[in-house]
Amino acid sequence: MNIIETHDLRKRFKSREDKGKRQLVEAVKGVSMNVEKGEIFGFLGPNGAGKTTTLRMLSTLLQPTSGDAKVVGYDLHSQADKIREKIGYVSQAGGADTHSSAVENLMLQAQLYGMDKQSAKKRTEELIVALQLDSFAKRLAKTYSGGQKRRLDLALGMVNNPDLLFLDEPTTGLDPQSRAHLWEEVRKLRESGTTVFLTTHYLDEADVLADRLAIMDGGTIVAEGTPNTLKQQIAGDVVTLGVVAQNGEKEHAFSVLRGQSYVREIHDGTDAFQLYVERGEETLPAILRLMDGEGLKVNKVSLARPTLDDVFLRQTGRSLRETSAN
Repeated sequence: MNIIETHDLRKRFKSREDKGKRQLVEAVKGVSMNVEKGEIFGFLGPNGAGKTTTLRMLSTLLQPTSGDAKVVGYDLHSQADKIREKIGYVSQAGGADTHSSAVENLMLQAQLYGMDKQSAKKRTEELIVALQLDSFAKRLAKTYSGGQKRRLDLALGMVNNPDLLFLDEPTTGLDPQSRAHLWEEVRKLRESGTTVFLTTHYLDEADVLADRLAIMDGGTIVAEGTPNTLKQQIAGDVVTLGVVAQNGEKEHAFSVLRGQSYVREIHDGTDAFQLYVERGEETLPAILRLMDGEGLKVNKVSLARPTLDDVFLRQTGRSLRETSAN
């Protein structure tokens, strides 16, 4: 059963005036996808890909320019109020009042959803236990660490027991331990029956958490499937090869490598080539011998199985790691 269904969803914004004219910018360019009930669905892509805009449309915070969608069984255009009753939303910035405690934030959120004081108190206590907020729940939120704030944000998004929870870049800025803890909380949500839709630009987060994911770039979905299925589309192994870029040596290396029968694909990255080959353990020594025979200096070499970054590279011609780092 699908909890989200979209067809050709688009969003255009008016940009700043250019020579006296307002220009239209299409941030989301015809997104069509389905999200199944009970799964963790990842939306992976670099900053500016259109992920957050799509999420904000699906969570009724932005009106689509065109296209259709159903969320938790309701029409996005005509039944937005019904959708809001059934979803939770955690933004990148978070929504907690930093001058109040976790208890006060959760009580207010529960009452905004229409709970009476007794019900709000009960739900607050449940969430404090579930997300292990008890050791700092009565302190002001401005004193919390990054991980503690994100756990409170997650609790605020869960106050109404949502069927569907939207998480926008939930672990940005967190240390590795806090990220791992938040991942565990997201898995618990799925186990409890909540569908989770999360945007991220972290490859490891999408790979580890998502049951299925869509890779987005330039406002469109360029690939969709389970992490393993997407990686299996790239057969063989990946050799990363850095060649000294001087006196035309990099161009010469590209020409030589492209002509080898054992190199199925080659992509020229910012500081290294990505070579897709069969039987990498056997092929790598042959590549190094070739470079040495051509008098080309290698300054970096590695051998690995395909990753989600290789999927992104194949679909867009760019590395997601390099794009997200800029």
